[in-house]
Amino acid sequence: MGRKVRIGIVGAGLIGKAHLRNYAKIADAEVVAVCDVNEREAQNVAEQFQVPHVYSDFKELLKRDDIEAIDVCLHNNLHAPVTVAALQAGKDVYCEKPIAGTYYDGTVMLDMAAQCGKNLHIQLGTLYRKETKAAKALIDGGMLGKLYHARATGHRRRGRPFIDGYGTPAFLNQEIAAGGALIDMGVYHIAQMLYLLDTPKVERISGKGYREMEVDAKRAQQAEFNVEELGLGFVKFAGGATMDVCEAWSIHLGSIEGCSVVGTKGGIRMPAYSDQAVLAPFSYHTTACDIDLNCTVNLDEMDGRWNQLKENYDAYASSQHHWIAALQGRVELLPTAHIALQTMLISEGIYLSDRLGREVSFDEIMEHSRSTAIPL
Repeated sequence: MGRKVRIGIVGAGLIGKAHLRNYAKIADAEVVAVCDVNEREAQNVAEQFQVPHVYSDFKELLKRDDIEAIDVCLHNNLHAPVTVAALQAGKDVYCEKPIAGTYYDGTVMLDMAAQCGKNLHIQLGTLYRKETKAAKALIDGGMLGKLYHARATGHRRRGRPFIDGYGTPAFLNQEIAAGGALIDMGVYHIAQMLYLLDTPKVERISGKGYREMEVDAKRAQQAEFNVEELGLGFVKFAGGATMDVCEAWSIHLGSIEGCSVVGTKGGIRMPAYSDQAVLAPFSYHTTACDIDLNCTVNLDEMDGRWNQLKENYDAYASSQHHWIAALQGRVELLPTAHIALQTMLISEGIYLSDRLGREVSFDEIMEHSRSTAIPL
């Protein structure tokens, strides 16, 4: 137990409620206020989670000097303007993924955090999974040797937001969401692989997006669906490493293999998930004494043991646990904003490659990236 961290949440929708449920599990997190343009919904959420103060204008919330951290739970193209305003108001900021709608806007956020001397943390939940911790330990221990390829994958059979039942039409509208499966799902898996690769510099990207599967006729009339349901890419990094990307909101396949990373001495395959069901376990692969070994790990036992043995291990239980511990000064904040910015670079590179019909360079992505932030 450390000092209480007092928080204001901007956005009382699905993500805001999810963040509130997570804060309820953290003794040192105290949510002081919630804000939403839908004041009635904000009132309902405040009552549900015993939040004492409610606002409909986030600028009024930012005037409170008893709140040190702002949690941004808005649509993607609102992340940058609200985050920048909060940083300028002297608040540390925790922002839902992706970092923003474009690399340009994400860069503005990082630059403002540095200028204001404040913390910027992005919700990248996969970094705190047991399999990520196990993979990082094996990589840091030299068990994979030199890393040279990673695979970032995500699978839903039919899981397009709103179209297939879950979420709102905003997820499908490029002007609000900035992208589809790559932005919504891909950020988690791309970020996870970048973290394990130590976030190498992107040199070149090629990719393609698809929107081909049938859409419910009634839902189609209720939404503007102009983002990808399947995103594919191939990334070349400085130093020679590569990564391929396959992110499916919807695809006629029963499953897709989980993320993986391989090196000169061994390889790791992450669990394969489909609609949150685990289809394959974490595994480590190597060769010893001219014998090919495929090893599984009891991640629960590992996690339980490390929780007893490793100092401040609780600070990595989740993205929000880490955020609170970092603000308390117990641990150094992971570079989630930098990692999230690189995931946006990759997604934007895939979109640009698709539009131009060819591989694109880092410099070309920089040249084409523009702000899509919605003015406040």
